[in-house]
Amino acid sequence: MAEPREAGAEAPPGPSGLSVLPGEAAEEPAPQGSVLLLGGSEVKSRAVVKYSSAPPRTAFARLEEKTDLKLPPANWLRESAKLGPAGTTILGNSKRSKPFSSFGMAYDFIDSVGNDVDVVSDSENIKKLLKIPYSKSHVSMAVHRIGRTLLLDELDIQELFMRSSQTGDWTWLKEFYQRLIDQKWQRKKKSKEHWYQKAILSKFLYYSINGDGAAQPVPSAAEPRAPPSPNQTHNDTEGASWPAPFEMPASVSDDPSASNQGLKNDFVRNILWTFEDIHMLVGSNMPIFGGGRYPAVSLRLRDNNKPINVLTGIDYWLDNLICNVPELVMCFHVNGIVQKYEMIKTEEIPNLENSNFSTKVIKDIAQNILSFLKSNCTKEGHTYWLFKASGSDIVKLYDLTTLCEETEDKYQNPFTVPVAILLYKVACNMMMKKNQNKKHYGTIRTLLLNCLKLLDKGRHPQIIASANYMLSELFQLDEPKKEESSESPLNENSEESYSEDEEEMPDSDENGSYGTSSDPPDDQKAVAVIKSVGELSVPEKYKSIHQIRPSCAFPVCHDTEERCRLVLSYVLEGLKSVDGSIKKESDLPAADPNTPIPLKYEDESTSGGPECLEKQMALFLDKMGSLQEGHCASQSGMTPGSWQHKMKLQLILKSSKAYYILSDAAMSLRKYGRALRYIKLALQSHDTYCCLCTNMLSEVLLFLSQYLTLCGDIQLMLAQNANNRAAYLEEFNYQTKEDQEILHSLHRESSCQGFAWATDLSTDLECQLSVSCKCYEAANEILLFSDLKSQNPEHYVQVLKRMGNIRNEIGVFYMNQAAAIQTERVVSKSVSAAEQQLWKKSFSCFEKGIHNFESIDDATNAALLLCNTGRLMRICAQAHGAAAAAAGGEEARREFSPEEALYYNKAIDYYLKALRSLGTRDVHPAVWDSVNWELSTTYFTMATLQQDYAPLSRKAQEQVEKEVSEAMMKSLKYCDVDTTSARQPLCQYRAATIHHRLASMYHSCLRNQVGDEHLRKQHRVLADLHYGKAVKLFQLLTDAPCELLRVQLERVAFAEFQMASQNSSAGKLKTLSGALDIMVKSEHAFQLIRKELSDECDQVKSEESGLAPDPSATSLHREEVMKLLSIFESRLAFLLLQSIKLLSLAKKKVSHSEDEEALLKTSKQVYSQLLRATAGQHATLLERINVILHLMGQLSAGKEAGEATPPPP
Repeated sequence: MAEPREAGAEAPPGPSGLSVLPGEAAEEPAPQGSVLLLGGSEVKSRAVVKYSSAPPRTAFARLEEKTDLKLPPANWLRESAKLGPAGTTILGNSKRSKPFSSFGMAYDFIDSVGNDVDVVSDSENIKKLLKIPYSKSHVSMAVHRIGRTLLLDELDIQELFMRSSQTGDWTWLKEFYQRLIDQKWQRKKKSKEHWYQKAILSKFLYYSINGDGAAQPVPSAAEPRAPPSPNQTHNDTEGASWPAPFEMPASVSDDPSASNQGLKNDFVRNILWTFEDIHMLVGSNMPIFGGGRYPAVSLRLRDNNKPINVLTGIDYWLDNLICNVPELVMCFHVNGIVQKYEMIKTEEIPNLENSNFSTKVIKDIAQNILSFLKSNCTKEGHTYWLFKASGSDIVKLYDLTTLCEETEDKYQNPFTVPVAILLYKVACNMMMKKNQNKKHYGTIRTLLLNCLKLLDKGRHPQIIASANYMLSELFQLDEPKKEESSESPLNENSEESYSEDEEEMPDSDENGSYGTSSDPPDDQKAVAVIKSVGELSVPEKYKSIHQIRPSCAFPVCHDTEERCRLVLSYVLEGLKSVDGSIKKESDLPAADPNTPIPLKYEDESTSGGPECLEKQMALFLDKMGSLQEGHCASQSGMTPGSWQHKMKLQLILKSSKAYYILSDAAMSLRKYGRALRYIKLALQSHDTYCCLCTNMLSEVLLFLSQYLTLCGDIQLMLAQNANNRAAYLEEFNYQTKEDQEILHSLHRESSCQGFAWATDLSTDLECQLSVSCKCYEAANEILLFSDLKSQNPEHYVQVLKRMGNIRNEIGVFYMNQAAAIQTERVVSKSVSAAEQQLWKKSFSCFEKGIHNFESIDDATNAALLLCNTGRLMRICAQAHGAAAAAAGGEEARREFSPEEALYYNKAIDYYLKALRSLGTRDVHPAVWDSVNWELSTTYFTMATLQQDYAPLSRKAQEQVEKEVSEAMMKSLKYCDVDTTSARQPLCQYRAATIHHRLASMYHSCLRNQVGDEHLRKQHRVLADLHYGKAVKLFQLLTDAPCELLRVQLERVAFAEFQMASQNSSAGKLKTLSGALDIMVKSEHAFQLIRKELSDECDQVKSEESGLAPDPSATSLHREEVMKLLSIFESRLAFLLLQSIKLLSLAKKKVSHSEDEEALLKTSKQVYSQLLRATAGQHATLLERINVILHLMGQLSAGKEAGEATPPPP
């Protein structure tokens, strides 16, 4: 038949002749319907032709009077150009409609089913329903519900039971019918009068389409064509109308896109008819003639001796209304002899003599019947039977699906497959709409679930597999996690929602559902009963009480795992259907004798490690390259391009996505064992997909890159959380039955070992890190060779970042191993080969990682890796230093070696590169500060080693001092003491230490310097400057009292050294006064020490009383404090004694002042107390410090008093 297309409504009558309905839309816009005023009351009717295969209209031939219709015309039963390619079927208003006719229309106009249309049916069925109150004839119709749409088809009981006798089908219905409805059923043969009327009508229509408009009987010499015998006619026209339920070819029955035998839309026209508020898609074969004055008329033949009755009037009126034909031409005959013609307008038909009827009543009948059916045909997919026995006023509705399920074979209902296919097609159509709102997903899901309920898994695997795949597609796996709320579209029901399992409504006379207490026993099987057809004429007697239930709401998945598990359950059902349809001798293919079976207990030394991974990666990349060229191999024997092949590919791809999402969710929960198990299943699914796929799509390759990236993340997390390895192993080995069955289906096609190298849970840390790195490398390779890099720049950047990160992790791993060997090794005169190998591996990883980050302009991470490379160089330097010390022997003083200097300078170069990479501190303050600190530390370490182990065998003392000074000053440059941060106290301590060391160095130079007075003076100034800076910085710290005290003591020693070279008493006295002032200023250090000692005492008391100790309390080095205290006491006593001697000598002079007298007195008192305090052998450390603080206070007060005394007049 022609392709369905939209067309305008048939045009209303014009001023000129009659014409046949055109096959295509008229050039001038035609009205889209009409409102007819009939019988004094308004009935709204609007007809839009959706499709027409009728040939161009021709004027009907007006037959002459006395034309004998019993004689066949010359063209009788021959195809005519005027009739078009449809041949005699154009006259099919006398032909019995097929039982699946509504399904043929529904397939062609799938958009209308379930949403816009209330009824889909043959016009003959519509007329039969609307004539129920007026007719005594039997009514037997099959009713199906799809959404809000009802499909009505004739259910010819006599034909069914004749077929039952021959094939055994419908036996259960025949038994039910005989038991409860008509116990003495027998086939009723049609009368000769019936066949006579059919033959004379056929001849009349052929006469009416003759080209010259005249009757042309068959020549007498020719043998007239006899009308077909009743039996023959029956067999030709009706016998083939019922397709065998199970005789359809597998290819047809399994293919949802194919039109099954008997499901063809073979109506001449399909009309969207709106009758009042009822929207119907109607099929009609009524011949329409036109031309001349009457553009559209229907042609009828009537026996002049038989008046038109109400049933005939309703029939004619509805036909014209449905087809929007404005007039009726009636040809009257007597015994086949034409008498006259009469023209009747459509709106006049209800008022014809002997055929009066109310159009308003017809409207009420239509509304009541629709309400009754919608209220009671509630279960989608069920076949309902609307039955009224001949001569009876009772109309009953049975649920044939429920009755059929009580039999041995519940699939004996021949409507099952067409209904299931229609449910499937409607769901497909809704899914294909690009603007489909998610609020319809509940409806789609209900359609598909009901479709699956109807089908036998063994007989319809393709539809079942496809429906399950569509169900899995309803769940958006990659949607972001949202808060579930009542406003979510997934929780809403569209207006077209309907229930898949409806409960029966309470019995009530008002809403059309009746009790059965007084009815015959057979009513117990009926879903609903209309006790009297007369009630259908009562306005609004029946109201649709079918409530929209929330049962088709889309299920709310509260977490990702639940959503993915639902998807996998549908995928599994689909895979079972596909696998079940593939005929094989065994479920699993025989093993390939040329392929070794992998054993779980193979030696780790040969199977594990980075070397083996390199080989596996090479095989993997080779396989990916072959896939790009289109090589594939299925072990199950599926034919590429078959529906099984295509469907399994889609299902496997869906399963891989679901497992990937599950793995990602497990990663978020830190369930790394579970995450590895899921990503393993995802990669196994993908490996099977690769084996089946003949042409790898770029989208699928992108998925693979994402899977491998996630696998790399998981392996890295497992490596970093080795403490929980037992728990992760338990998670990894657990497997659900569903996962096992999906894996079994995958194994039918592939060994699933393509990614085994990436998904094993290793116990070796190095192996895990290597696997993670290989996963990222594989992901990157896929992006490069499939040209996905430019299409997915964000994913490419993420992969390179991860590659840089894992190479940093591996580099740090090897670096730490080298450091561990260095600390644990036996003293050796040279660096071991194992250490050097680890250095090379670490350096190579850092270098590659830096290249990864630089390629994506990630300056911060590149700086961090440069910083780590600098650290590696420092470890190399330390190793060479230790080796040099071992070579020199324990007693020999070692020197700072050239190898140490080389590696420290390399470290400095990498740190400077890191700073250049960052540019400014604003880029990343924390990294900037960290690099500066490491650079400062490197300069400081190198300077310290040069100072402590001066290479005097290679360099002069002055050159060493110069290099130490330069390195220390550079260390100070990169040591930020001003910025407030967590590292600030460390920087202050470092800077103070540097100043202390520089001051000590210049102090030492001054002691050892002979000759150049200018240089001596310069060293003296520098020593004094750095001592002063060191003291200022140490005073800022609360946790370095010993260092502060040591610096002060060195300053005193420096003053004593200067005093030794002085000759004048005044100069010596001034120097002594300065030294004592330094001693007094050391009071801050002793206060800090006293505080720490007091805190220790309090902590001991709290421990004795059972209280928890304070973890923040600092530990004091008592031995160091006692040593420094002893030195301090001795130097203080010496300074006081020298001061007393010099002041006593000055007292004899005339110029002696009172303040000197006071100072002398104070010095004597303090010296006396100090001697008495140091003479005691049993004083505690705290007591001694308290004495010193007391003496410092006296000295300070005495000095202030001396300074405050006014000079003598």
